[in-house]
Amino acid sequence: MLLTLSDVVKTYPTSEGVVTVLDGIDMDLDAGQSLALTGESGSGKSTLLHLVAGLDRVDAGQIWLAGQDMAQAGDAARAALRRGTVGLVFQQFNLIPSLDVAANLGFQARLAGRFDAGWAADLAKELGLEGLLTRYPEQLSGGQQQRVAIGRTLIAKPRLVLADEPTGNLDEATGDAVTALLLRLVAQTGAALLMVTHSARLAARLDRRLHLSQGRVAG
Repeated sequence: MLLTLSDVVKTYPTSEGVVTVLDGIDMDLDAGQSLALTGESGSGKSTLLHLVAGLDRVDAGQIWLAGQDMAQAGDAARAALRRGTVGLVFQQFNLIPSLDVAANLGFQARLAGRFDAGWAADLAKELGLEGLLTRYPEQLSGGQQQRVAIGRTLIAKPRLVLADEPTGNLDEATGDAVTALLLRLVAQTGAALLMVTHSARLAARLDRRLHLSQGRVAG
């Protein structure tokens, strides 16, 4: 199993006391599988993604990712996992304004020392970006920018792709197209996909669905 969560608990202190955001979450995800994480705002979806990515630590429970215990991994080990094992796609495209499309696409893979020019060219073609490689982010539509963001993640060939509302800034038709492209390319690379979405319609396109309510698995 590529990813396993066991009895995960996460709390945050507030002025009114400690708030439990995740309360005993269990889940698993294997290579090649896609899982939609759904739930109302504040149910803990994004917090769960941040824990899996090693951007935050659990208060209790375990997260095993690619054979590593994330609860015990130090900062350097978690950063290495984000460079080589985990790819992140966010609602905000987070492209670098001063870099053109080609440079944005290859940015993370070059940092990780995993840039493959042939795969980059193939991916740009699959993403419909071949004619846009010399343009800058401000010259692109929202859908084009999100395709660049997806390509930037997949160029490094991560084993797990974490996507947090990746179509949230797009209209429905563009969001559907981007989701279809993401699912196809993730399947092509053999990666697993964990995607946060508010859309039941988009969630239905993934292999499985996990619904959170008040920090717990519902249903």
